[in-house]
Amino acid sequence: MRALADRTLVAVILAGGTGTRLYPASRSDRPKQFRAFGNDRSLLARTADRVAFADETVVLTREAFADDVPDHAPDADVLVEPAARDTGPALVYAAARLRERFPDAVLCCVPSDHHVWGDFAGAARRAARVAAATDGLVTLGVEPTRPATEYGYIAPGPERETTDGDAYAPVERFREKPDREAAADLVADCYWNAGVFAWTPDAFLRECRGTPLAAVADAADADDPDALRAAVEAVDPVSVDYAVMERTDDAYVVPAEMEWDDLGSWDALERVLETDADGNAVLGDALTVDASGTVVATGGEAHVSVVGADDLVVAAYGDRVLVVPKAEAQRVREVVDRLREENSF
Repeated sequence: MRALADRTLVAVILAGGTGTRLYPASRSDRPKQFRAFGNDRSLLARTADRVAFADETVVLTREAFADDVPDHAPDADVLVEPAARDTGPALVYAAARLRERFPDAVLCCVPSDHHVWGDFAGAARRAARVAAATDGLVTLGVEPTRPATEYGYIAPGPERETTDGDAYAPVERFREKPDREAAADLVADCYWNAGVFAWTPDAFLRECRGTPLAAVADAADADDPDALRAAVEAVDPVSVDYAVMERTDDAYVVPAEMEWDDLGSWDALERVLETDADGNAVLGDALTVDASGTVVATGGEAHVSVVGADDLVVAAYGDRVLVVPKAEAQRVREVVDRLREENSF
């Protein structure tokens, strides 16, 4: 295989989601990747900074968000998905389109809305080198710090090394979000799945054969842009993890030593923000009185005070307010589902 030095490393930032579990900060017209949480730069802007090591950067997003991207990632190209169909079809479309522009590309595919602190560039470049060396599909694995039930896990096989000395391991098994008891067992021997992938377009499209993405991959090889767009529009939404990574025999994991959180729900803020002596995480124009273990966030449109409450999430953005027990923060999805039924998300 050709070394990474002989290839074009393309960072693909996935920015087409709506971040439903961070409602009301994240809405259909202003998803969370365009928001700043505890920082003066948006999550997308910080992600674009993080992938500056790549030769090229492309933001993959839906048409409704495309005009907003340059405000957050001015040096990146924008690639618009034909339809919102989750990460699987989106990444097939990106692989096909970017193979046309960069025939020698290795793609490093990165979510736009995660919290990362540490040597991300070093880990991502190692993953890209392993992808070039193995012609396989590579994922970053993060050392768990707790028995999280909201993340997927990766069970690695025996460690290997490339000829350049990069450590990696074959993936023995992916384990989707486990219960608390199972998570406690997985922490010792598994990695968290950070949702960061590296592969060549040809390798990824090859591994899409015989999966729910087969029709889109076939259209990608037909050299017909209209057929490719139609295939994306026709396919059922499916994640790349379920459609491809959990089915392929050519998946590898590269360990990443970094602090990581997917900022998938409001309770994540207490892990990435400083908390007060009572364990409260406060973001924006808010205060707590005689409260503990509470997450309070506001977009600045109104002041929020929380008094005498424990272990709550209180989030106020625009004309919307959310109050939920912190332990049930994942249930925000149920609110969003109801609002979508009413066309008011």
